Parts: sequence; C-alpha cells; structure tokens
Amino acid sequence: MLSILAACRLSCLLARERLLEGLPGTMKVLLLKDAKEDDSGQDPYIQELQLCGLEATLIPVLSFEFMSLPSLSEKLSHPEGFGGLIFTSPRAVEAVKLCLEKDNKTEAWEKSLKDRWNAKSVYVVGSATASLVNKIGLDAEGAGSGNAEKLAEYICSRIPMESMHVYQTVPHPGIQGSLESYYENQGIPASITFFSPSGLKYSLEYIQALSGGSFDQIKFVAIGPSTTRAMAAKGLPVSCTAESPTPQALAAGIRKVLKPNNCC
Repeated sequence: MLSILAACRLSCLLARERLLEGLPGTMKVLLLKDAKEDDSGQDPYIQELQLCGLEATLIPVLSFEFMSLPSLSEKLSHPEGFGGLIFTSPRAVEAVKLCLEKDNKTEAWEKSLKDRWNAKSVYVVGSATASLVNKIGLDAEGAGSGNAEKLAEYICSRIPMESMHVYQTVPHPGIQGSLESYYENQGIPASITFFSPSGLKYSLEYIQALSGGSFDQIKFVAIGPSTTRAMAAKGLPVSCTAESPTPQALAAGIRKVLKPNNCC
C-alpha cells in the first residue's frame, strides 16, 4: 500500500498534469526569496509547489552585506571560550566559511577546530541552515524547533549567550524591476509568500502599486510567526502561516488557501 505521503504526492502529480492540460489554468504563486538549489539543481520550494500544479516564481528581495568578520574569525579560533555555536540563518554559515577561506584557516578547521566545536553544542534554526552547517563538518541540533522563538527558549534554559551580528540585510537592487517584469508578463499572482519582516518591508510598497485594485484578491502567506506579526503590523491580511519553515509546510498552507482541484 502507498503511504499517506506517497498517496498525497501521487494525487498532486495527477492534479498537476490535469492543470497543465488546461483544466483549469495553472494557478500562479510568488515567493519573495532567493533561489536555493538542492542536489537536484532546483529550489525545493519550487519543486514542492509544482507537485500540486502551482506555478511558483522566486523573486529575491534582500541582499546581504557581511560585517565583523575579523572578530568572528578570532572567536572561531578559540572554541574554549564558548559553550557552543548558534547559526540563525544560512548567511551566518556563509560568514563562517568566508572567515575560514579568507584567513587561511581551512586546514586548521579540518584538523582540530571543527572537532573542538563539535564537542560543544551547535544549534540551528531550520533545516536549510542545518544542511549548510553539516557541510562544514558540524553536527547541529534544533532544526526541528520551527522558529527562532522556540529555539531561543530551549537554548537560554541551558547556556548563557553572546550575540554577534555578522551580516546586515539591505534591499535587493533588482527588486523593483523584477516585480514589474513579473506583473507585466504573468499578471496578478494568486498568492504571495513573505519570508521575512525585512522582505516585507522592502517589497510591500511595490506590490501594492503594481496590484492596484486587485491587491485585495491576493492571498498573503507568511513563512513564520515573526513575519506574520510584521504583516499584521502593516495591516496586511495573513491567509496562513506555514507550520514550519520548510517547503512541505509552506506548500500545505498554500494548498489550503488556494484549494487547487483534487490536491490534498
């Protein structure tokens, strides 16, 4: 017998085939994030939404500028001074990689530093960050916490914490042009997903202007509770919040909101 998940995937695939044949037209959804390819060479969010016949498009709304890397590099060289590591996003992992490469510490990392950090606790928010942390040789916990608030509660009950900002977010230079091109070529999306409060901040004004009188017809979705709160503060109706920051949870939320034919 097919498992429930396998049956769901099969149902979605059949629905996708019917939708692509034009019964009815494919629903379009917009994800305001940059692309992250997995081993198959495709963004996992795009893959998951395609299973239900949804035509998903990614538009990056944020750029990142790294900062405080010399200080971070120094701290990475002295695991004995800390109780562990906390990676709050994939960008934080990139900052560590940059430090190792720029300061010629890759060999030292492989020989001893990695194992010394692994002897301590290494925490992450989300599966995407966990995957990148694993690639640099660290064993992470906390990926299943779902959001930063829940992970913070767990961590603070065990260790004192020193916070360090190693990057800052700025608007993506191509956001306005990308959104204008999307609306011109594909029209009003059925749903738009915001992946962070910053992404909302830098894109909402453009979306409102481009959507015009159709703005209220769009189903707005949040990837997590902090983004939901930011949307509510802007007076933006939140159709749903993903139960966890994963492609599967987001796809399930969007399915419930849009209810494509015959898709579980």
